[in-house]
Amino acid sequence: MTLTIHSAPGSSGYLDMYPERRMSYFGNPYILGLTLAAGIGGLLFGYDTGVISGALLYIKDDFQIVKQSSFLQETIVSMALVGAMIGAASGGWINDYYGRKKATLFADVVFAAGAIVMAAAPDPYVLIAGRLLVGLGVGVASVTAPVYIAEASPSEVRGGLVSTNVLMITGGQFLSYLVNSAFTQVPGTWRWMLGVSGVPAVVQFGLMLFMPESPRWLYMKNRKEEAIQVLSKMYDISRLEDEINHLSAAEEEEKLQKDTISYLDVFKSKEMRLAFFAGAGLQAFQQFTGINTVMYYSPTIVQMAGFHSNQLALLLSLIVAGMNAAGTVVGIYFIDHCGRKKLALSSLCGVIVSLIILSVSFLKQSDVTSDGGLYGWLAVLGLALYIAFFAPGMGPVPWTVNSEIYPQQYRGICGGMSATVNWVSNLIVAQTFLSIAEAAGTGVTFLILAGIAVLAVVFVIVFVPETQGLTFLEVEQIWKERAWGSSRDGDNMEGLLEQGSRS
Repeated sequence: MTLTIHSAPGSSGYLDMYPERRMSYFGNPYILGLTLAAGIGGLLFGYDTGVISGALLYIKDDFQIVKQSSFLQETIVSMALVGAMIGAASGGWINDYYGRKKATLFADVVFAAGAIVMAAAPDPYVLIAGRLLVGLGVGVASVTAPVYIAEASPSEVRGGLVSTNVLMITGGQFLSYLVNSAFTQVPGTWRWMLGVSGVPAVVQFGLMLFMPESPRWLYMKNRKEEAIQVLSKMYDISRLEDEINHLSAAEEEEKLQKDTISYLDVFKSKEMRLAFFAGAGLQAFQQFTGINTVMYYSPTIVQMAGFHSNQLALLLSLIVAGMNAAGTVVGIYFIDHCGRKKLALSSLCGVIVSLIILSVSFLKQSDVTSDGGLYGWLAVLGLALYIAFFAPGMGPVPWTVNSEIYPQQYRGICGGMSATVNWVSNLIVAQTFLSIAEAAGTGVTFLILAGIAVLAVVFVIVFVPETQGLTFLEVEQIWKERAWGSSRDGDNMEGLLEQGSRS
């Protein structure tokens, strides 16, 4: 008999039988508390990506060598991404070996150290070293937070809770613009902007000391009593039994796999190749459709559009960042109601239109050599629309999907590899945007990004499955069916579920 999950998409069998036991987003304060504490890692991520855009304006004023070199400006921005690539690549192993909690604590220490180095930097090169340290912390956090939240979340609200981490990212970006605006008239402007970033890391470190380890990680490490104690704070007795059954079934499935998973094992398994291609592809398209071009360089883009005042550029960018945070709140609602795939597709369609508006505004402005004016405001409108469409969909969807499409034994490694793809893509965009804009023109650059967004639509339609409301075991079955057909492994999977329910 074959287990088929597609006949009832967006739900698990248990919740179909007992719909009154579905948990709402605010249904359990304990789970929400874990989510918010872990989500501070997203705040670090967002603050760092947002603060440099404003700080760069004042760093150029302090260091003439930076002002004269687009390459040095790009390096100051992108060195954090180099660190994030290293942090994300090692973060998967740290998560699997030491656990989600210790990985978070490690990220906080490294990030705080980087913030101190940046604030005290006597020259651009020490500043670049501080950016590297901050990036290491952000990279580990970008792997850890979504996995920690997903493994502590009920399946029916997992998308919304994981998206809370993305809300923290966009909230951190908005906060960074507020901080940027607050310090514009303070001596040592950019030092305060960058130094303040260490505060959330210290706060999270303190909070995480009192947070539990991921119950799923504990269970798979044979620390079952600890795992059950954590789960008992999340679910009532009837739901608790079902959640333990799912963990037991997953443990039995893992026993059929090798104890030690290497990076090469991801590519040896057809199911994992498909899952990783979908997850990593989403992360790459998130960046290559231009989000961090907007977030890193939005004040610079505003100035390119003809608004040359630093204060005005920061103010307009603050509005863009506010829309980013507000859009993520919308995404938290829709990701568990409309599904991941539909949300990503609708988001990308809006992104394409917005990038075309941006492209036209800069091409026309170049034709008439205007200073701000109609096409300058059209560029600002294009930025705002871009964020309005991107934030609810392509902001949270890649991180949510990557937190739920991999089996437990692969989750840390694949999550780290996928996050690394995100950071590599981020680095490429950040390191090349100003240079391409100088060489080809800003309008053409945005047109290229629109073309990439069209490719992203095709990719999502063809390769990304819908995972809304599914348990981790049900998601695993999707890849087995895609790799081998609907019948293979079905009997084995159902047997494991039955065995789990009897244990």
